[in-house]
Amino acid sequence: MNTRKITLAALAAFAVIAPLAACSGGGDDGAADGKTQVTWWTWDDKQALSYGKCEQPFEEANPTIDVKIEQYAWDDYWTKITAGFVGGNAPDAFQNHPSYYPEFADQGQLLALGDYIEADGFDMSQYAVGLNTWGEYKDGEVYGLPKDWSTIAFFYNTDMVAEAGLTADDLGSMTWNPTDGGTFEQVVARLTVDANGVRGDEPGFDKENVAVYGMSTLTGGGINGQDTWAQFAPTTGWTLADEQNWPTTFQYSDPDFVATAEWIMSLVDKGYTPGYGEVTVGTAEQLGSKTTAMVQAGSWNVTTMANLDGVPVATAPSVIGPEGTRAALSGSMADSIWAGSKVQDQTWKWISYMGTEECQTLAGADGTFLPSIPAAMDASEATLAEQGVDLSAFTVQLKDDTLWEAPLYSGGTEIESVVNPMSESFWSGAADSSIFAEMDAQSQEILASNG
Repeated sequence: MNTRKITLAALAAFAVIAPLAACSGGGDDGAADGKTQVTWWTWDDKQALSYGKCEQPFEEANPTIDVKIEQYAWDDYWTKITAGFVGGNAPDAFQNHPSYYPEFADQGQLLALGDYIEADGFDMSQYAVGLNTWGEYKDGEVYGLPKDWSTIAFFYNTDMVAEAGLTADDLGSMTWNPTDGGTFEQVVARLTVDANGVRGDEPGFDKENVAVYGMSTLTGGGINGQDTWAQFAPTTGWTLADEQNWPTTFQYSDPDFVATAEWIMSLVDKGYTPGYGEVTVGTAEQLGSKTTAMVQAGSWNVTTMANLDGVPVATAPSVIGPEGTRAALSGSMADSIWAGSKVQDQTWKWISYMGTEECQTLAGADGTFLPSIPAAMDASEATLAEQGVDLSAFTVQLKDDTLWEAPLYSGGTEIESVVNPMSESFWSGAADSSIFAEMDAQSQEILASNG
């Protein structure tokens, strides 16, 4: 069964792209009309639609190439990618993720792009974000072209903020420290309301009977805490690992991280935020249901949050920490070419076009991602501003150089399978902070064994 090709006509007709088959993949050098077919995969249904806008101008400039875009849900996506590597029918190119990148590169599944970059004079320096991850690999090669970046900010219900006597300036300048929580904790306490209408900072507040949480949970978040603690702990000067890339250990047992984690749990104990696993719906649903006044969520949610029915939403950047600066984890994805593709030259033309200002500006106008090229980012920000969507809470991190990227390391799947359950035991209250030393020890062992 064939997977539907996404065209501009399809963009108008369909709101979501459904994968119709698992059997189609790259390596087929002939389309039905005699053109060379290039297949590109993504897990993101929104980006599939957005990058579909680049398909027509690319094919007009390259009339012998037929691009086919396919999208699969996250879990299925990686299963199909790895099965395609084994079966010899992986896509010609695909959206790659830092968690999988080292494993795929070490297995020889990714095509080195250095020769293409040199031959075309392709400017890697045009990317403002992502080169820590997608620049030279440990073997000196390049295996992906940065396509986007993302980070986290606060989304809040402006009516609830006003009712609490707070202002946009109060939320836009929140300070934080792991001792007393700074003005951030004061804001969260003020926004929290129990079933009797008593606020979290008022006498008589009933933490066992909360009607509106001041903040979505900051517990959990896996290895890097992207949408939970990653905007807090690094403001103390703490780093996730001992090296930016190819570390020998993670640093969860560092006193600054321990203090941050224990402070987060204190918010749960005070009734200001839900506990780990207590809320099963996403942050948009929490804001939309008016059961949470403020949530921490990713830049990929901006258009969703801006269109919540009956809920006026604004954004605020992450907290200013003890050292006087913000810090926010930035995830950068890239487009990689499968080493087994039979149409590598044509595939390079497609992914290198996706990595241009022209394509990123076209695709980025939807607000489904933040382009990695500054000029495209500025254009996207301006376009979305015209639609009433404010990206400044995210872009301030780029402008102020307060973004940080998670380290690259081999053995990521193994580390996650070992470290995540231990982390969850702390956030669920089953273990105390002494578990962090064991997490570090396990990470050291796995990192060492994966060289």
